[in-house]
Amino acid sequence: MQKLRVRFAKRGRLRFTSHRDFQRAFERALRRADVPMAWSQGFTPHPRVSYAGAAPTGAASEAEYLELAVTRVCDPAEVRAALDAALPPGLDVVEVVEAAPGALADRLQASSWAVELPGALPAQVEAAAATFLAAASVPVERLTKNGVRKLDPRAAVLRLEVDAAADPVTLRAVVRHQSPTVRPDEVLAGLRLVADFNPPEPPRPTRLAQGVWDEATGEMSDPLADAPERRDA
Repeated sequence: MQKLRVRFAKRGRLRFTSHRDFQRAFERALRRADVPMAWSQGFTPHPRVSYAGAAPTGAASEAEYLELAVTRVCDPAEVRAALDAALPPGLDVVEVVEAAPGALADRLQASSWAVELPGALPAQVEAAAATFLAAASVPVERLTKNGVRKLDPRAAVLRLEVDAAADPVTLRAVVRHQSPTVRPDEVLAGLRLVADFNPPEPPRPTRLAQGVWDEATGEMSDPLADAPERRDA
């Protein structure tokens, strides 16, 4: 088998696609694109696709990742083009590469987010972000199917900045992946808790990147950087 790693985006109205909806759409796209998929064993075989760190429903993303196994060697560029054509506009396949050694999940240790805050005043957002960063912890609650769960978004936030020049004002955050994963709405819940900041209009979060965050350089690694075809280029 050959393993391929895929980077895809959720854009526009497709940000409201749930992870389960995307899985169904992607499996149909695999069939339409005639990708020679490897299948699992057992009574209910399914395509061997591994998903990693899906963005929450309602969030746009430029950096979603999955890994799939095929039964013969394929040209990654051809697979990318075929899958992108088979998916609806807004679910866009950005890149496909041959998988390098190691687990994909190990390369996705943090996310970079941009959260647009329509109607918010820059000074209010800056004051709320400063109060959040100064706090030792910011306990918030998440309602799950098993009841209420407490988590601390402050512990997960590696960087938090306000782009006051953007229109609308934009909160930029780097968030460490942990269990449970801290989502942008929980960072905003933390701002509400410690600084009484409530966005006047629904926020618009977009995941810009995933990878390993380097605090010294302020850069996120590219999870696909050491793909074999990239090394040969």
